[in-house]
Amino acid sequence: MPAARKTTPANGQSRASEDCLEQIHNLIETKGYARVVDIARNLGISQASVTNMIQKLDAEGCVIYERYRGVTLTPEGKKVGQAIARRHDVLSRLLTGFGLDAETVHRDVEGMEHHMSKSTLKVLTLILEELEGNAELLKKLRRKME
Repeated sequence: MPAARKTTPANGQSRASEDCLEQIHNLIETKGYARVVDIARNLGISQASVTNMIQKLDAEGCVIYERYRGVTLTPEGKKVGQAIARRHDVLSRLLTGFGLDAETVHRDVEGMEHHMSKSTLKVLTLILEELEGNAELLKKLRRKME
């Protein structure tokens, strides 16, 4: 059996970088701003770890970080953050539609969202849209799961 290899998301960012960009994007969307303390709390990691990640993302041109002021996304960072949030939303809605519990959905989406190609996301989005527009088909599929 081949050795397991570490995979990197399709956009070249590490999983940790994607998680950080997703949190920054979500915080800015909901609160209007993103602070290290909020990012750390949401990710369940230390503020020092978040600061290191943000400094790396700043050097890569994804965020603008001003110490004691907060974090903003550059156009590139916003593009990546929006794409991650979109993948997360599609996967969450799809799995929730089948009646999976919130904890399972959260855990599985966190694993899947980082390794999905644009073409796979497009397929899953089409399936989601069809299922959301066809309650009878969704009921039929849910019954088959039981």
